[in-house]
Amino acid sequence: MKILIAGSKSKFFHLEEFGDALTKFDVEYMLVHDIDIQDGFPSRNIRNWFQSRAKFNRLIKDFGPDAIFVDRQRHFSLAAVESGIPTYMLLRGDYWSEMKWAKQTLYKTLSRRIALYQWNKIAEKCFEKTTMIMPICRYLDDIVKEHYPQKKTEVLYGGIDASRWYPIEGMKLDHPCVGLLQGAWIWGKTQEILTLKNVIESLPDITFYWAGDGPYRQKITDVLDKCKNFRWLGALQYPDQVRQYIAALDVYALPSGIDMSPLTLQEAQLMKKPVIATNSGGIPELMKDGEAGFLIERGDHKAWIEKITLLLNDKKLAQEFGEKGRQFVETEFSWEKMAKRFVDIVQKHISKN
Repeated sequence: MKILIAGSKSKFFHLEEFGDALTKFDVEYMLVHDIDIQDGFPSRNIRNWFQSRAKFNRLIKDFGPDAIFVDRQRHFSLAAVESGIPTYMLLRGDYWSEMKWAKQTLYKTLSRRIALYQWNKIAEKCFEKTTMIMPICRYLDDIVKEHYPQKKTEVLYGGIDASRWYPIEGMKLDHPCVGLLQGAWIWGKTQEILTLKNVIESLPDITFYWAGDGPYRQKITDVLDKCKNFRWLGALQYPDQVRQYIAALDVYALPSGIDMSPLTLQEAQLMKKPVIATNSGGIPELMKDGEAGFLIERGDHKAWIEKITLLLNDKKLAQEFGEKGRQFVETEFSWEKMAKRFVDIVQKHISKN
């Protein structure tokens, strides 16, 4: 079986891991940067506004895929769903809420509103015509069913290669410390970090680090930089600097207003770190509350203070959480397990048709 995988360059590291895992099940794959093959209006490159599908058609003819796997709803995905080839769309986030937040924050100018409108038109066609939508967690699957109740869906969790996350000398940080590792690209997720303001102020002897960046970063740092025990580290090189950063942490924290399948939560558990995260979205599906860490309700800064204090004072409990967290992620989220599930789904669907 041949699978054509298309996505953004920022996801290539993980899409390639997925593709390599597929080869264990007699699958040949090709990974392409979607906008290099098919782009159009709206696009940063004006020359691509009137692009034909010649490059896409040539790729299909030369590779001859049995199925196409896409991870976002852009021009390539539209060409794929209209090609007649079974197309499986990975959905990483709550697209509909993200569009609403974008409209309310970053996309207020006329030109940006036009671009957002056009992207939404493309996305709606992709959702309607794709063979199957594959939400990245059960929580997101329920959201998809609200918008497209008749659409075929199958949950496909993101995999991870546990062998890449091993003991290493961590970067130099002040201890005791709590570390965040998350982007600031979606306001609905990012704003929950502000819950930590009272936490950071209440725990002056603990240093809080945040690694990550994005368009909403300054909204957070303008508030938290006023705390003497807060440090913003910016974006880290993946995976080496990320591994060094997590290795140095005493506790990993994920305050998020909404998250579906945060990779950093898996990575922290594989590095045997006790974790504390907001009880939102698909986060409870990626960790066991009370076994690998703690889940905190949105806005509950008192619970954050309590759980951070507990884990920093009880080294034995922190170690137990770290061990169980790694075992859980290794067992449940290997790339091989995810690849087999995908192959089984595709083969079953193709055989029926």
